[in-house]
Amino acid sequence: MKIDIPLNKANRLINSGQVIMVSSAYEKRASIITLAWNMPLSHNPPLMAICLTKKRFTYELMKRSGEFVVNVPSTDLIDEMWYCGTHSGRDIDKFKETDLTAQRANKLTTAPIIKECIGHLECRIKDEKDAGDHVIVIGDIIHASAEKALFDERWLVDKVKLIYHLGDKFFTTSEKEIVK
Repeated sequence: MKIDIPLNKANRLINSGQVIMVSSAYEKRASIITLAWNMPLSHNPPLMAICLTKKRFTYELMKRSGEFVVNVPSTDLIDEMWYCGTHSGRDIDKFKETDLTAQRANKLTTAPIIKECIGHLECRIKDEKDAGDHVIVIGDIIHASAEKALFDERWLVDKVKLIYHLGDKFFTTSEKEIVK
């Protein structure tokens, strides 16, 4: 037997996206937002998309600087990930409040990487598209890096647990690799 799902929760049927922490900065302000609505778009050129509401402070910083970093947390950052997703950077310094380290990116000039995260995609904004109450930001990936011991053409899930969002306050992790 199947049940009807309220339309305002329908996205939870497909909302098992990998959690990322997007960092951006402009002038002397930096912030982090936690997102699960993200996806690769193209291999050549390497493009990706993130989706967030325009009212977010991190989006404002991204628009002003033209760049952002997608940081990949593992489960050891679950508390910091939750904090960054439930507090606004307009009034607080999320790096300071979470003890996360803003580190200079490899190729970008303003957006920092989060040192404690296990992977990073440095992006310049290529385009954006309105999407209802959200905006899809397309990033041109100009540099990618990951912890050597945890990544070998893919995340080594026997060594690292990635975080996936199931909607609201519900999360799950990567547990094992399945090869076909």
